[in-house]
Amino acid sequence: MYTQCPECLTIYKVGANILSEGHGSARCGHCAAVFDMLRSLTEQLPGEPFQQLERRGNGDAPPQLTVPALRPPRNPQAQVSLFDPDERQRGTPPKRPHTPAFARVHRTAPRARSWPWTLGATALLLSLIGELAWAGRSELLDDAHARPLLDRACATLGCRLPLRHDPAQLRLLSRDIRPHPSVPNALIISATLRNDADFAQAFPAVEITLSDLDENRIAMRRFQPQEYLGDSRSLGSGMQPGATAALVFEVADPGKNAVAFEFKFL
Repeated sequence: MYTQCPECLTIYKVGANILSEGHGSARCGHCAAVFDMLRSLTEQLPGEPFQQLERRGNGDAPPQLTVPALRPPRNPQAQVSLFDPDERQRGTPPKRPHTPAFARVHRTAPRARSWPWTLGATALLLSLIGELAWAGRSELLDDAHARPLLDRACATLGCRLPLRHDPAQLRLLSRDIRPHPSVPNALIISATLRNDADFAQAFPAVEITLSDLDENRIAMRRFQPQEYLGDSRSLGSGMQPGATAALVFEVADPGKNAVAFEFKFL
């Protein structure tokens, strides 16, 4: 707190001990004047610049204190604060706020699962897995990791899977094209094919493309295995690992501009 000498306007910082020692009066250390510290007592200094602190007049009646902090009991062994929680406990306990109906949590007892529903869900899941497997059966049958498992399962069940199909493992050893000896305006295209895979695989579909000197396509045709193989037993057993096969194709002669031909296995 701060107070000011009314004679020389010197401001001093004072505490409660100085106020109580002089009963509100003090002697100025600058001009030696005795003055009432309570007349200009303030907790904070006003903003600068200022000349004189606000002075209070002498009231006829002393101010009344209304906010108590502590009332010492007559028994010096116990001291109870006016704001002790025990006094609040003697009153009516506060009511819990009412929770709106839309915010309440409705707890329902868990229902016991019925085995027919579980069995039905399992059947639907197995059906879905079967449909997905059937849709991607071609990829599964030719997959190098899945096919051995499928072969063992089929051997146990007594079924037979289609032959595998991997055109990248087929190698063209030789090819030739010449006029047909008995059919006019026709060509005979022959090729020798070898299976480099370590498994038997089905005969592929063969695409033959005839082109001119500028590599422009003149004619193209795709042959299925049953069109270039006359032996049904070879068609069913497929090409064994390391085996070779002679393929013969009869095509119409597209003209003298067809000077090159190309094989593609599908």
